[in-house]
Amino acid sequence: MALAALKYGDLSNQASKDYVFDIERFTSFEGDTGPYILYTIVRIRSILSRYLQQAGAADPAALPVAAPRSDAEKALMLDIAGFSEMMENACRELAPHRVCGYIYQLSNDFNSFYHETRILAEEDEQKKEGWIALLKLTEQILCTCISVLGFSAPERM
Repeated sequence: MALAALKYGDLSNQASKDYVFDIERFTSFEGDTGPYILYTIVRIRSILSRYLQQAGAADPAALPVAAPRSDAEKALMLDIAGFSEMMENACRELAPHRVCGYIYQLSNDFNSFYHETRILAEEDEQKKEGWIALLKLTEQILCTCISVLGFSAPERM
């Protein structure tokens, strides 16, 4: 987690600009920080794990993502849809801060969706499976991005 805090803290700043190294800010679990991103990934993994423990749970990677039913769900889906373009731009511009900005936005939108949606308590299986598929996709994208940045997420925090 310390490595994620330092790498994310450094890479989230535009390379051509100076910044103040602030270990208190870098290690915070709130805001645009590595620990916040890791916490989001661990939260998603926890939900997916609990889903898989339910009787008859389908493989999250094999489930279809359903059409959005709320503004928070739509925002999350729009973030996901922008993944390829963001990676292309970040690569072309040699700008890892763009990856950091993207995963911070994705994490914020996931957490908004999570706080307004009772995913595992949903009785409509089709709805629940669509949400689980969305979570799996979000987790995969977040993990891909932090891998590009040079760190990984723990299974638990």
